Amino acid sequence: MTLTLPARLAHTAAAYPGTPALILGEEETTYAEFHRQVRHLAGLLRAEGVSPGDRVALMLPNIPAFPMLLFAVLEAGGVVVPMNPLFKEREITHVLADSGATMLWAGPSPEAAASAQACGVQLRVVGPDGLAPHIAPHLTASPGPADTPAPRTLEDDAVLLYTSGTTGRPKGARLTHRNLGTNTDAVAETLLRLTAEDTVLGCLPLFHVFGMTCALLTSVTVGASLVLIPRFDAAGTLAAIRERRATIMLGVPTMLGAMLAAGGDRPEDLATLRIVVSGGSSLPVEILHRFEATFGCEILEGYGLSETSPVACINRPGEEHRAGSIGRPLRGCRMQLVARSGEVIPEGDDGGRLGEIWIRGENVMAGYWGDPEATAQAITSEGWFRSGDIGRRDAEGNYYIVDRLKDVILRGGMNVYPREVEEVLYEHPAVAEAAVVGVPHPLLGQEVAAFVVLAPGARSGGETTRGQGTIEQELIAFVRDRVAPYKYPRTVTVRDGLPKVAAGKILKRELAAEAAAGPGGH
Repeated sequence: MTLTLPARLAHTAAAYPGTPALILGEEETTYAEFHRQVRHLAGLLRAEGVSPGDRVALMLPNIPAFPMLLFAVLEAGGVVVPMNPLFKEREITHVLADSGATMLWAGPSPEAAASAQACGVQLRVVGPDGLAPHIAPHLTASPGPADTPAPRTLEDDAVLLYTSGTTGRPKGARLTHRNLGTNTDAVAETLLRLTAEDTVLGCLPLFHVFGMTCALLTSVTVGASLVLIPRFDAAGTLAAIRERRATIMLGVPTMLGAMLAAGGDRPEDLATLRIVVSGGSSLPVEILHRFEATFGCEILEGYGLSETSPVACINRPGEEHRAGSIGRPLRGCRMQLVARSGEVIPEGDDGGRLGEIWIRGENVMAGYWGDPEATAQAITSEGWFRSGDIGRRDAEGNYYIVDRLKDVILRGGMNVYPREVEEVLYEHPAVAEAAVVGVPHPLLGQEVAAFVVLAPGARSGGETTRGQGTIEQELIAFVRDRVAPYKYPRTVTVRDGLPKVAAGKILKRELAAEAAAGPGGH
């Protein structure tokens, strides 16, 4: 569909005016009302000086105000700058200053107020509960609906999405209407096979590109209903699927593991689900098999990045999936493997050779905001985006993520890929979550360290699941028995939880720093 994002909403509102667009608890907003609210808010934004190309920041959870304001900014010709509502003043200030945002919409937050004042940005506070408190006060101030959307092309920026910061200082990825639109169409048609009859569960944060594209934009494009989950909770999510008869869920591995733990004895809760899409980080094979066996729905593992809008590669519904594979490139996207030598690994090479994944297509960002040097480092002159991820490809063209390039542990001259060790840890019944990192070692360069969260009923620091020694010792021995001697973790640390970004990805940088600090480092 060659339409800008606000034109998609207008098209769907005309085709499905009475269909619920947004659902939060008992509140429902039809597509006709959704579009009406958006046009009024666009009129307000224009009256307050928002012009085409201006950046407007949104710092809100999954409440109706977020999609309404997102489309209103786009209708007014602006560029949306999504932010995590949990950001602190330092983080907010960086994004506002770097993006040059002229306005910030946020919930009540002293940090947001301080940052807006420091950056000279207009602040609009959105209330905490229900649809009306979010929007009504601002609509009262609106001079009326915007007559027509501001003229924008498919090549204009739509969203300035700041990377999560797991690899350093966040940079703003410029995603155009074409980037997001073509990725949305491919996901809706090829992956979800989405129609206006579907109900999508929106437990992924909409300020993250995975939730924005795959839940919000796909739903708006086809007229599906989107159930908003402001804060993920396994039991609440299971209840929402049951009560709203959701057919599609998009999540990250940590969510799926929590749902297994909370509802594994009630498979009927997920009876209406036909597809679950997992992304954000690698899905452990054990969780995939257990989830599908328990709930009887198909899990499709995919792969992408903020810079690729996000989906680049995915398994297809109804096809045989190879365990651990992220599938084949999505329609409109090409991928290749590039060895350290710079050689492109030929397609059909079934030797399992490893290379960095490079991506090219209409989903690849226009570049990093205000940073031509970083853009040139990330995107080649031929348009290939260097992902920084190490992968392999089988003879049938299926890709497998081995690890992040920066996460490879170099132990005594040998490469240790954390993903491989994590997969073994997940096979142990006492492990609910696992992360493996490298820590400095005076002789070997780096040593392997593991962090785990135990499953309910498992014990730490004393008796093991078998009654001898400690669970930490048991896990070390368990992995040592299953991998080459240089790969197993020499330390295992049990924690109540692992640090994560809002989208659920584990922050390995924090764990590595904790391990390097030694006992008491956290």
